[in-house]
Amino acid sequence: MYKRLDPHRIIATLEVLERRIAERFPGAGLTRVCGELLEAARESRSRIEQLEAPNYLLRTISFAATGVGILLLAYIGTIIEVKRDAENLYGVLQGFDSAFNIVVLMGAGAIFLSTLEARWKRQQAMAHLHELRSIIHVIDMHQLTKDPSRVSTVGVATRHSPQRPLSAFELSRYLDYCSEMLSLSAKVAALYAQGTKDQIVIDAASDLGQITANMSGKIWQKITMVQSQIEADLPAQTMPLPGTNTTTQMTATKALAEARPDEYTSTAPPEA
Repeated sequence: MYKRLDPHRIIATLEVLERRIAERFPGAGLTRVCGELLEAARESRSRIEQLEAPNYLLRTISFAATGVGILLLAYIGTIIEVKRDAENLYGVLQGFDSAFNIVVLMGAGAIFLSTLEARWKRQQAMAHLHELRSIIHVIDMHQLTKDPSRVSTVGVATRHSPQRPLSAFELSRYLDYCSEMLSLSAKVAALYAQGTKDQIVIDAASDLGQITANMSGKIWQKITMVQSQIEADLPAQTMPLPGTNTTTQMTATKALAEARPDEYTSTAPPEA
């Protein structure tokens, strides 16, 4: 039961993630990217079933072509005139050379036809994995401009500086959503690997898993920086000022917490 990935569970997780992103960041481009990933996951279910099922058309073509080749080779053998004269040795050697060439060509053709179905399925799987690779890089582009070092600073932005309207809490959630999408992208790619024995497809799916792991590592470095800034800002904002009444300071802190609940409720952001 737990030895194979369940595409239904992956799709359900992506559906929940899409709703979470839409509720947290209405109208954000990340929601549409998650929708594309969800659509790719839904399509992968039927695609993998198609790849796992035998392709009877290609098998019929392969068997028919192989049978025709064998019959043709047998017919050629019946029309060859063999002479046992010693003086015809050169002609016999030429005949052996021609027969060897024919057998080699027929064997190469048989191998080509016998692997026709496997190569077609590999081509289809690699095309689907390439689509997933593109979505993964789009996800990475969405987190590229999310710079955690700019959250607490007050530097003057240039005219071409990327817009960063997110608070520290929102930035943490945004980056976490990107990391979840990358992880689920790797799981969708793994579905293709578990549905085939083709080593090339398995290696391609493993490469996507490695790419997403590296990207997630960079994202979690950013999340760690954001969390460190939140934890560093809280003591400074709640520390009593010299000469200030404690009751007055507590009232000011409470008002600040009501105005900015995201940063005062908890240093660790909620799941959604």
